[in-house]
Amino acid sequence: MAQVLEFKLPDLGEGLTEAEIVRWLVEVGDVVAVDQPVVEVETAKAMVEVPCPYGGVVTARFGEEGTELPVGAPLLTVAVGASAEGDAAGPAGTPDARTEGARTDGARAEGTRESSRTEGSGNVLVGYGTSEAPARRRRVRPDRPAPTAPARDAQRAANGSAGLAANGSAPGGHAPAREAVDGPVPVISPLVRRLARQNGLDLREMTGSGPDGLIMRADVEYALRAAAAQGTAAQERPAPVAQPSAATVTSPGVTRVPLKGIRGAVADKLSRSRTEIPDATCWVDADATELMRTRAAMNAAGGPKISVLALLARICTAALARFPELNSSVDTEAREVVQYQDVHLGFAAQTDRGLVVPVVRDAHARDAESLTAEFARLTEAARAGTLTPGELTGGTFTLNNYGVFGVDGSTPIINHPEAAMLGVGRIVPKPWVHEGELAVRQVVQLSLTFDHRVCDGGTAGGFLRYVADCVEQPAVLLRTL
Repeated sequence: MAQVLEFKLPDLGEGLTEAEIVRWLVEVGDVVAVDQPVVEVETAKAMVEVPCPYGGVVTARFGEEGTELPVGAPLLTVAVGASAEGDAAGPAGTPDARTEGARTDGARAEGTRESSRTEGSGNVLVGYGTSEAPARRRRVRPDRPAPTAPARDAQRAANGSAGLAANGSAPGGHAPAREAVDGPVPVISPLVRRLARQNGLDLREMTGSGPDGLIMRADVEYALRAAAAQGTAAQERPAPVAQPSAATVTSPGVTRVPLKGIRGAVADKLSRSRTEIPDATCWVDADATELMRTRAAMNAAGGPKISVLALLARICTAALARFPELNSSVDTEAREVVQYQDVHLGFAAQTDRGLVVPVVRDAHARDAESLTAEFARLTEAARAGTLTPGELTGGTFTLNNYGVFGVDGSTPIINHPEAAMLGVGRIVPKPWVHEGELAVRQVVQLSLTFDHRVCDGGTAGGFLRYVADCVEQPAVLLRTL
């Protein structure tokens, strides 16, 4: 007899509490191996493939693509054991029979830890120990086979048009109330749980229409409507409206776009930066003609091509060695400035999912060739959405090349909790006085936004002037190489 184990969304680290299902990598009925990726999710920091700690047959999936799940919510169930594949397939091997083992009642008995150690991989996914995952046994309900997702949608549409059935079942496949059970109640999202709590609805007395009895928002809303119709609603106030999960048109000419995922995280960080950090900005124009000639000479010498961003990063690390006050952060609770010896250089990268800031570790110890390769790798990962949380955190200083957007200047917002950011505009031919004569030179505008708590204008100006000197005369860098 196969044992059905439930795999929950693990702790993805970095304080993340939820993730959105982007793409399922397995179907119900598929055979999965231990640690095989089963779903791709997007957090506020990155795209992550989540591996399953159990080997067996997938008997149920929780949540469609686009659904946002909290950490600890069920992801899928897997039938493990010698006869798992046979049990999942059923006698006829039909799709409905394959998923019959996924249907259980609300009572779930805890499996032994020894069993979970045998079936789990023991690997850790950012704080999630699979070897300690408790196994759960499920009792099959033969009277309630699990329809596939299209079948559920068709059934809900049919039931919704037919109205309330004679046996009292709800439109859309909502089951009548059942006897309260012990243990956690499966709910699609915290918003649904809050909706029920604010209206005095006991979720333990409900059976959801989702997979494995998962309680959906529609289930709660139907129960509230039914209670109001019978005059038994516990509270009279209307149900709160949750924020839409995607861009919606609420009225003619008005579109609401929710701030969630990466965009929500960026919005929170930028707001926090403006709220906590007393920033100031200074800027200077620099003649980058010699820098561009130096880069051309380096690339003409053979070997991997060197990017302008890598040369600017090398200049930044040299400047931070002379002005370490800017490679720091402020501990507001201790009222201390924390200076860092190592430079972990972040750089702004625009992607289809929003603005991200990958971090080049130990940038101060890299040469221009190594910096070029790392910038290219992280940029490609950012565009593909495969950056890990570790590659998006831990920066101590940020380089922002907004010149790629065709603009000359900007006043960057500091990437909290860092203390400074260097902005670089486009490098374009402009009139410039060179050696006492007017000439056309390659000119760039550099801007430095800094936390005024860590240093004064003299330090910030000295840093920016040194950067400009290195741009105008790259030989100045030879002093620090």
